[in-house]
Amino acid sequence: MRVLCIHAHFDDFEFVAAGTFELMRRAAPPGFRARALICTDGRSGHHFRPRGETARMRKAEQAASAAVGHYEWELLLKPSGEPFEEACRTLTTDLLAALWKSIREFKPDYLFCPPWPFDPLAGVHPDHLTVAEAVRRVAYMINVPHAFLSEYPASDESRPEWIPTPVILNTYDGYMAGANPCDLVVDVEPAFDVVAAESWCHQSQINEWLPWIARHHIEPTASLAEWASKLRQRFDRQSRELGLPVGRAHEAFTLTAWGRLPSRAELVRDFPGLLLDPERSARLDAKIARYGA
Repeated sequence: MRVLCIHAHFDDFEFVAAGTFELMRRAAPPGFRARALICTDGRSGHHFRPRGETARMRKAEQAASAAVGHYEWELLLKPSGEPFEEACRTLTTDLLAALWKSIREFKPDYLFCPPWPFDPLAGVHPDHLTVAEAVRRVAYMINVPHAFLSEYPASDESRPEWIPTPVILNTYDGYMAGANPCDLVVDVEPAFDVVAAESWCHQSQINEWLPWIARHHIEPTASLAEWASKLRQRFDRQSRELGLPVGRAHEAFTLTAWGRLPSRAELVRDFPGLLLDPERSARLDAKIARYGA
């Protein structure tokens, strides 16, 4: 099995899907691959470091996190080979083309990405929103081999490669301020220490940038143990928003019809720690039936 998390920034993955990926990795047979795909160069994510230094630092932090979590990571590149800038960027053909190419090359079974808000009054992060829209718009074209031949010419257009469309799930997004739906809940408490260690690698963010932004209840911390306590509080706030029990770490996902629709049995098989009480199971079955599985 292959799983892919597409997000806007270095450090986004660790806050939304790292625990689920770790549990999958532990349970999977040999050959399992997990990858985080970052869609912006990271250079704007700081307030006093020069942009070039910030970009280099954030790449190094992502590499350190990947080493802790035993996952792959990729910085999305334009067809020209340059990275995508960040800070309120809009959807472009280059972004769609680059996502199309990376998804087709990795061939994920499950694809995770930011949510598209259903509430027009929901809070959003513009970069997250752009990535969500890009994934939604490119999803149908994953198995359209000639979709972006202008950007990525094929050596032989008469020999297309068939690529299975993945199941596409939206992650939780703290910027959506109470507008997060929730179909799947994964108890990632057994992987909490790994999530804390992975996110601790992003020092430029958790100890510098996020306290400056002052929207995440995050203050500078002096040690991994102190950071783990702050991270626990963050998980508890998310659980209260979603109506989940506090005191254990959970990650939440929403099933979309952008990609392939799975059965509930597939999800139970592939997601270790999945919590499906009778009420949530019934809602999930109804949604899958309504979407036409």
